[in-house]
Amino acid sequence: MPEPKAASFPKIRGALKFYQIASIITGVMLLLLLAEMILKYTPIHLELFAGGDRGFLWFAPVIMQDGCQWYSFFVPGGTGCEDISTGETAGGLNLSLLILVAHGWFYVVYLFACFRVWSLMRWPLQRFILLALGGVIPALSFIMEFKVSREVKTYLVSREAAIAAESQTQEAAR
Repeated sequence: MPEPKAASFPKIRGALKFYQIASIITGVMLLLLLAEMILKYTPIHLELFAGGDRGFLWFAPVIMQDGCQWYSFFVPGGTGCEDISTGETAGGLNLSLLILVAHGWFYVVYLFACFRVWSLMRWPLQRFILLALGGVIPALSFIMEFKVSREVKTYLVSREAAIAAESQTQEAAR
């Protein structure tokens, strides 16, 4: 596997910083998304709203269509069930929907950050897939951020030390 060029080390540091920020934001968004899914699609049946007639932050019940059960969304092939949000009538911003959309779009940013680190470090494709999974599996982005940051920083320090030692050896030989 080819190694990164020494000239790309500053780019790698910048890409790593961007990846660290993106992975933390993506991880937090994914945990919020997980909480939202638990609130909405379990027997709790709630959505989070902001503003409107009911105050700053409030939960609105989600009503299942007649004949639907809380587990209907998890049946393979679907059962044609839909949920009805009661918060829309009181006005306000549906934060549950906002979390879904924000995570989706920020996942694209996270994938770009993963691609930058992956391509600059010249890692195999399997590594990119593992990095990409960090934005889909809850808490994995935090674990990957810790491991990738440590690995890349260690690699850069060792490569820079090797390059410096090599240049000193060449100067001493002259």
